[in-house]
Amino acid sequence: MSDKRLSPRHQINRDFASTDEFILEYALNVSLGGCFIKTTDVLPVGTEVYLKFSVILDDFETIEGQGKVVRVVEPGGSDAPGVGVVFTSLTEKSREVLVRLFLRQPSK
Repeated sequence: MSDKRLSPRHQINRDFASTDEFILEYALNVSLGGCFIKTTDVLPVGTEVYLKFSVILDDFETIEGQGKVVRVVEPGGSDAPGVGVVFTSLTEKSREVLVRLFLRQPSK
């Protein structure tokens, strides 16, 4: 099967020591449909990305799949720079991890 993508996908990979670190340092806003990724290396709206990041829930878990940049906050403003990414395709296991993430009680 040939790869018929029109544009390259950019990889966004990161491992996290805890779910709290993921929420506080990487994603300002995460939902079942997408996330906002804090970064000064912003990508243009419409860029397809391959996401892979790890969190610890009960065990080390990986969330991976594809997404598309739908919002950009450029560095230098009053808001944290980064990109809003909508998930276009996640693995079934990744969807399950996100559901567990939202059901988890935050650490005190």
